[in-house]
Parts: sequence; structure tokens; C-alpha cells
Amino acid sequence: MRDLLTSITEDISKNTISNLCHNLEGCVLVVDDNPTNLSVLVNLLRDVGLRVLVATDGESAIEQIEYVKPDLILLDVMMPGIDGFETCQRLKANVETSKIPIIFMTALSETVDKVRGLSLGAVDYVTKPFEHEEVLIRIRTHLTIAKQREQIESQNLNLQSEISDRKRAEEALTIFLHAVSHDLRNPVTGLLMVLNNLSQTAGNEANILLPRIILERMQQSGDRQLALINSLLESHVNDVHGIVIHPQPVAIREVIQAAINDLLSLLDKEETEVNLQISDDIPLAHIDAASICRVFQNLIANAIKHNPPNLQLTISATIKTENTAGNMLLCEVVDNGVGISTEQSEHLFELYAQGKTKTNLNRRSLSLGLGLYICRQIVEAHGGAIGVTGELNVGSRFWFTLPIRDRYTVDLDV
Repeated sequence: MRDLLTSITEDISKNTISNLCHNLEGCVLVVDDNPTNLSVLVNLLRDVGLRVLVATDGESAIEQIEYVKPDLILLDVMMPGIDGFETCQRLKANVETSKIPIIFMTALSETVDKVRGLSLGAVDYVTKPFEHEEVLIRIRTHLTIAKQREQIESQNLNLQSEISDRKRAEEALTIFLHAVSHDLRNPVTGLLMVLNNLSQTAGNEANILLPRIILERMQQSGDRQLALINSLLESHVNDVHGIVIHPQPVAIREVIQAAINDLLSLLDKEETEVNLQISDDIPLAHIDAASICRVFQNLIANAIKHNPPNLQLTISATIKTENTAGNMLLCEVVDNGVGISTEQSEHLFELYAQGKTKTNLNRRSLSLGLGLYICRQIVEAHGGAIGVTGELNVGSRFWFTLPIRDRYTVDLDV
């Protein structure tokens, strides 16, 4: 009974191994000076779908590999001329053949000989007389490992190439930004000089083409543009995607109002109604005013661009209590427009992402999707977070958090 169970177990094991090794792909070079061994191995390997090359000594094996490189080598140790150890050593010393996995076939049972073969670069060994199933399973294992290694190396090369391409693109973009910002600085500076002169004249003359308040708003807008341009010209950048900020205690209402003033013509054209909800006792934010003004401008303009006219916007700022980081200022830009789906919101702040809605039609300008990406970089540079929620045909809610003054500064006012 025991013999019968042993026989059944062996048959099941052989069938399992045979199924695992069926239809193997690859080319195997068998190096052995024994014709009987060669015949057995060639038939065994061909039966499972492998292509087989044959060599009877080490020198002919090395010569043959110059023309056809196998995926794996079965190498006998004891052969005439150069033995298997020296053959392995020569193959591993050659860059062209060093990565081909080698399995030793040896009648030697001494541990020192096995260690020597592995130290020369062999990946495995089988001891003669060998079991067919053992040879097949070892070949299958090392062919799989070799294939996976090639895939990983190929992926690494592609990744390195992609990294190099991105670095070159970033360098080109940096040069472009510096060139553009340098060229923009002069006309903006000239415009501010003209506005300053007009503002001074407006104080003395009754007949002025533009009201003084309009000139002041134009001056403030020009100052913000110049601040943004100068930030691009700064030679140093911080650790958050190259965004440079200079935080100071600022009233968030003033920043939001400045963003609205810069977009008055667009708001009027699209008949957009803005409702500002900010309490008088809201604490000062510790922010770069020009950068955060840019965030509000982008969010407001984005709402107008992706919705039909007569939009209602609600802009608010409240205190949000954080469990670990202390209090933050929660800013929101909410609209009653076409809304946004969950799929759109997941990637909306990524580089070149665009919110595609049915209302874009032809009235909306072509966009590269940089606005919301820039908003995220600015907010994260301040240590805050940004996100969006919405419901189709109901509206969208863009929100972001900012630090308040008492988290970073000590109030020295007396």
C-alpha cells in the first residue's frame, strides 16, 4: 500500500511539473561531451517547446554564442579541453554573454565544487544522474527570472530616458519663463509710471478722463502684475515646485476684493453676480498677497469660463479648526453653474488637466489647463490644501486653506 501511494504521489508530481513546464519559450544551449546526455536533453527540451543548440566542448560553445545567443546554458563541468568552470568564467567576463544564465550539470557532489561554480557566476546546478522534472523546473525558473530582469532593465532605461527628457523640458521652461518675465517687466514698469503721473494730475485737475478710483485700481493691478513678474525672475526657488512666496499678515478681504476689481470687466460682460461673505472679525492671514490674489482670480475666471452667463458666485472666508495643525483659514468660491462630476474633480488640479463640460461650446477660449495646477502649487507652498466638490446641474465648490497670522508670527502691536 505504501509503495502504491508513493507511486501515485510521484505520478501526480511529475504531471504537475510537466504541466508547468509545457510550452516553454526560449533557446537553450546544451554543452556536454556525452552523446547520450545530449540526445536525452535535446529530446526533453524540445518536447516542452524550447529551441535547442548543442556543443560538445567549451571552446565550440563560446564560438557558437558569437552567432546565436541562447537564453540559457546547460553546461557540463567535466569536458575535454577547457572544462565547464573555465568556460563559465570566460562567458561571464564577456559583456555580450555575461548576463546569460548558466546552470551547471555535474557528477561532482563535493560542496566546494558547487560553491566554485556559483562563485563564477552560475545561477544553479543539477547533479548527474539528474531527474528530468528537476531539470525542467530549474530551466523554467531561471528563464522566467531572466525575462523579468530584461523587462525591469528595459523599464529602467525608459524611465531614465523619460527623466532626462523631463529635465531638459524643465530647463527649457525655466529659460523661457525668465525670458518672458524679463521682457514683460519693462512695459509693466512703464505703464505704472504713466498711471502714477495720471494719478498725480487727477488730484489737481477737475477735467480728468478717468476717475481717480479707477486709476488707483489700475495702479494696484499693475503692482500685483509686477510682483508676479519679479517672482519669476528670482534666482532661488523653494522646495514646492519652484513657487516663491513672501508671507506677511494680510486681511483676506482686501486680497479677494483686489481679485474682483481686476476682473470687473469680465464679471460685467458675463453678468456675473458676486456675493462676498466675510465677517469683520476674521483674523489676518499669513500669506503672499499677490500669489493668493492670483488663486482667487484663477478660480473666479475658471467659474466664468466653464459656465453660461448670469452666474452667481459666493466667495467666503471662515476659520477652520484643524486637529493637529491648529486653525486655518478656509476660503471658498462657490457657483450655481453646471457643476462637475466626480471623475472630473479627481484630476482637475493636475498639470494640463481640463474640465470638459457641455457648456464650453465656442464661447470659451482654448486653455492648457494650467490655472488650477498653479493654484494648487501656490496653496501648497503656503502649507495649505485645495480641492473641489460639486454636483452636475447644481454647481461647484472650490475650496482651499491658508495659514492665519497667529500660527507664524507674534503680535507685537501695543
